[in-house]
Amino acid sequence: MEQIAWADFARVELRVGTIVEAEVFAEARRPAYKLRVDFGEAIGVRKSSAQITELYAPDELVGKQVIAVVNFPPKQIGPMTSECLVTGFHREDGAVALAVPDLGVPNGARLV
Repeated sequence: MEQIAWADFARVELRVGTIVEAEVFAEARRPAYKLRVDFGEAIGVRKSSAQITELYAPDELVGKQVIAVVNFPPKQIGPMTSECLVTGFHREDGAVALAVPDLGVPNGARLV
C-alpha cells in the first residue's frame, strides 16, 4: 500500500451533507441515482451521481447524511455535472454501502 503524507490527506475536503433529493438517473450507463446534497450555508447544495441502487431506494435516501469529497473538480457524467463525490464501500457482492456518520452532525462539518 502506498503511503501518503499528512499534507496530502489534509487537502481532501471530506464533508458531511444531507441528501435533499434523490431520483433515478435514467440516462446513466450503469444503474445510478442523481443526488442533491446540502452541505450547509458555506458550501451549499451540490449534485452527485451515485451507483448505490442495489442497497438504497430514492425515497429512503432523502434526509440521510453522507460523507462526500467537495473539492474535486466538476465531472460530466452523461447529461449531468457531478459537483461532489459521495463516498461508500464495496461489499463482497459488489454493492456499495454509503459512508455515513453514526450520529447527526451539522451539514458542512469536515472529517478530522
